[in-house]
Amino acid sequence: MRRAIPLAVLVLAWVMAPPAWGQFKKRTEDPKGPQVAQSQVQRWQFGMTVSAAEGPCKGLVGYVPVPLDWPEQQAAPAQEEFSPSVKVRFQMVEGTVRLMVIDIPHLPAGEQAKALLTFDICKYSLVPPKDTGILAIAGSKKLPRDIKPYLAPSPLIEARNPKIRAAWREATGGKQGAWEKVEAIHDWVREKFEFQRGPAKGAVAALRDGHGDAEDLVSLFIALCRAGDVPARTVWVPGHCYAEFYLVDDEGKGHWFPCELTGNRSFGGISDPRPVIEKGDSFRAPFNPRQTQRFLAEHLEGAGGQPKVRFVRQPSAQ
Repeated sequence: MRRAIPLAVLVLAWVMAPPAWGQFKKRTEDPKGPQVAQSQVQRWQFGMTVSAAEGPCKGLVGYVPVPLDWPEQQAAPAQEEFSPSVKVRFQMVEGTVRLMVIDIPHLPAGEQAKALLTFDICKYSLVPPKDTGILAIAGSKKLPRDIKPYLAPSPLIEARNPKIRAAWREATGGKQGAWEKVEAIHDWVREKFEFQRGPAKGAVAALRDGHGDAEDLVSLFIALCRAGDVPARTVWVPGHCYAEFYLVDDEGKGHWFPCELTGNRSFGGISDPRPVIEKGDSFRAPFNPRQTQRFLAEHLEGAGGQPKVRFVRQPSAQ
């Protein structure tokens, strides 16, 4: 599902209240889902600056992912810096990514344009619920429509590969409860596979090699979950990613639970203060709809000139 959201509508919805950190609403908790441990508020800036240093440019369009609200996060625009020649709109992709789309019809030689949006972001630390015995694997036939894609293969997440299916059986052997099965996968990946920095190679390659970078270990965990009918997806924060898995409670309500595959052990909860940029790992970008991408990165395209662009995704002291 994709739809464009006019900037004016978003600004009215986000900024009618003063941009003070006290504007964040108290998070309502479901005792059967992840529980809030604490919160931290930061200010982050997203956007781009582009210059026509080598001659005039025309028809420039930039795409920058910006934060959304999630159960563990609230994001509110606090400040904007838009050049007069810039037009900004927002577009949702797959319901889990908000792109700031930046249109620059014409940029004269030697001039610079900017589109920078600063957010106040309240990020919550999460811990598992007290009673995990009530959680179950829903099964593909009972899943909501928007959850079913998280059982399918994604780029570098080969969930239907026979070796992945065999590894699911090995990792969960003897486990009965849904939580115990997913936790067994989590610990199996952390214990058997070594973290090594390098280019992303995917779940099957990590399984074969016995090592991988953070993306690979997250992809392997997600592929194993999906092989066992447990929806799972990637959570992208600046400079890192972790995983979420989906289980239903005794009333049939679904919950997403995060977990770390590298660094300190964290299962069913998370304490990463960095803002969530995207969730998911299979996207059709509006600037390249024929190719499925695992992450929507910043992108600039244009019909003329040689623009110099600097994308911005950084903490802000303002």
